[in-house]
Amino acid sequence: MQNIELQRDDLDFRSREAYKTLRTNIEFSGDDIKVICLTSTTPGEGKSSISFELAKSYAQMGKKVLLVDADLRKSVMRQRHRKGKVRLGLANYLVGKAKFEDALCTTDIRNMDMIFSGPVPPNPSELLANSRFKKMIADAREHYDMVIIDTPPLGSVIDTAVISKVCDGAVIVISSGAVSYRYIRKVKEQLEVAGIRILGCVLNKVNLSGKGYYGKYYGKYYGKYYGNYGEENI
Repeated sequence: MQNIELQRDDLDFRSREAYKTLRTNIEFSGDDIKVICLTSTTPGEGKSSISFELAKSYAQMGKKVLLVDADLRKSVMRQRHRKGKVRLGLANYLVGKAKFEDALCTTDIRNMDMIFSGPVPPNPSELLANSRFKKMIADAREHYDMVIIDTPPLGSVIDTAVISKVCDGAVIVISSGAVSYRYIRKVKEQLEVAGIRILGCVLNKVNLSGKGYYGKYYGKYYGKYYGNYGEENI
């Protein structure tokens, strides 16, 4: 097992409250929700940051959490690693070159473990569809209170649809003003075809500095940036 220290962001009040709201809404989605995946339409919408902060939020409330970086193609989660050597990751485990406990990282955040993506393989979708990944998630259900999987953007690659088959629900991260309604709807339909329950959407990177009442109200009490969570009819 590997030991690491993580780089943490100092969140302000409004951001902390947003993650607490997201966590609470997931909890109220049902007591059968234990493994969730987060995806987006395009790269850069903030799903990896939200996955990390959500996992940290669960850990802070005393839940034992596993955060899985399943973006085997272009991971940004490795930027969270600050100190300690990470030699093995998910890809090493999936090809049978490492045991899961060897690829697992204990972190300096109490109750929170991570597994990073590892080296980029030539066949990510096939690896994620194999029996080793299914077994890993099944075992994680027995040892963790919550498993959060950061997946690639579903609008770009099909990996998330494969991963979602072992999850209890999915959350779509949408960057405000960055993608079209039609594109988001396509991602939603892909998840539905995979048979995954869509828990809701996170509207990220919202600019609330506008002149409208909504912007004034939340700009005054929560600042200029605030994440929203809720089930969307898209």
